[in-house]
Amino acid sequence: MIIKSPIDLELTQLSGQTSQPPWRQIDDSFFEVVMVDGKPVIFDVKQSGEYLDFDFTGDVSKKEAISKLSYIYDLDFDLDRFYKYLSNHSELAEMADFCNGLRLFLAPNPFECVISSICSANNSIKRWTKSVSDMKEKWGGEYNGFYSFPSIETLQDVFLDDEEEFDLTDIDDICKCKNNLKSCGVGYRAPYMRKACELFTLEMDLSEIPKMSYEEAFETILKVPGVGPKVADCILLYGFNFKEAFPSDVWIKRIVSYLYFDGKDISVPKVREFGMEEFGENAGYVQLYMFHYARKSGLMAKLK
Repeated sequence: MIIKSPIDLELTQLSGQTSQPPWRQIDDSFFEVVMVDGKPVIFDVKQSGEYLDFDFTGDVSKKEAISKLSYIYDLDFDLDRFYKYLSNHSELAEMADFCNGLRLFLAPNPFECVISSICSANNSIKRWTKSVSDMKEKWGGEYNGFYSFPSIETLQDVFLDDEEEFDLTDIDDICKCKNNLKSCGVGYRAPYMRKACELFTLEMDLSEIPKMSYEEAFETILKVPGVGPKVADCILLYGFNFKEAFPSDVWIKRIVSYLYFDGKDISVPKVREFGMEEFGENAGYVQLYMFHYARKSGLMAKLK
């Protein structure tokens, strides 16, 4: 079944967005299990011309499957309109050519996005995606060889590290301790993840976030342990589809400074403020395209 909305599926999957790891690639298809109204659905998606072709296995209707995929790949977003927007801004005009077909890769599970985003801080794409994939295989639900992300309650009960696991079990050799967060390579982030689970269990309801204004949602997510402004913006953009988010770090700072401020040194908070005010409802997409463009055009190497 084809959804007639242009997308570069591989580019979108592999663009490093912290919503989730890339789906499992087998030949020219990407596969993943996604919960749709509480039911496990295994999607098989692939490129067909400029569109997405898909099949699925699960107890949901075709309409429900299309709706879920359209959300995950943001297929209702008008890319042609966005490209016209880019072309009307000289600083951004080249980006559509380098990033053609790139879309937001939105989280079907916002909790997974929170943990992925915490895990991504000061980390490589390869390492954080492996860590999250390991969590899924260790503690998620298994469906025909595919794994959903563990629930808040499940992850909260996972041992923190090998020492805690060794102390609280009858394992006779600490080297055999593999059922803990640090065994997934998350390092110092493990306590943040446990505290986040406690927060979501006792104080914060993630399902309330989409009902908030952007600023209220931002201040709320900042209360999550291990989450600073950049990670909060990533969570709101990739986990909740707040397109006015403009995740800003030292690289976005350098790119914005080069494109808009003649290379002058400006603070990361000022860059975030500039991006949200300058690009408005397009801020999230501009940031996504800006970063990919800088990597592919050679600009990033120039700015190092």
